[in-house]
Amino acid sequence: MPEFPRNALEALREPLETGVVVVARLKRTCEFPARFQLVAAMNPCPCGYAGDRRGRCHCTAEQIIRYRNRISGPLIDRIDIHIEIAPLPLEDLMAEAQERVVPPGVARTAEDSEAVARRVAAARNVQLQRQGKLNARLSPDEVTRFCGLAKEPRALLAAAIARLGLSARAYHRVLKVARTCADLSHAPEIRTVDVAEAVKLRTLDRPTC
Repeated sequence: MPEFPRNALEALREPLETGVVVVARLKRTCEFPARFQLVAAMNPCPCGYAGDRRGRCHCTAEQIIRYRNRISGPLIDRIDIHIEIAPLPLEDLMAEAQERVVPPGVARTAEDSEAVARRVAAARNVQLQRQGKLNARLSPDEVTRFCGLAKEPRALLAAAIARLGLSARAYHRVLKVARTCADLSHAPEIRTVDVAEAVKLRTLDRPTC
């Protein structure tokens, strides 16, 4: 993602926020629908080896900050989930390859794709029945209505906002993700664990160094 020109990245802000693109040329303005799901990736540093146990990264803290700053704060605010994926250790990679072949009669330890799909479909139906739209499409007023917090989850979110300096937009994103976490777990209300998971899923809000 950071390799794209800054103006191209910033152009994503409007459709991510409103679901439309407005093109103004001379005396005419056209509006086009632009609801989409953004999936993007970036390296942890310019060389790509930050955090490598073998010490292959030689990037300075300043270089890492400069690299990450190619993605602006307002754009990061509009992305619901950003996570860091660590390299898979060789022993786990080889074990994973062996576990792909499961003998007949042997139960899988991990949740398979079909089970995940059923949970997602069930959560989606709950959202449509509760509010007539998906959590991602909730307006700020609707977030207040459908994503209310009890005392303990509210205290945790307040502490996260103070520590991470979350913006109002990021605050609403966290609430919507927490509501989704609760829906996936069949929980009628947002719990402390749902807020904790939603905050954890916003890696780029944390200090780089």
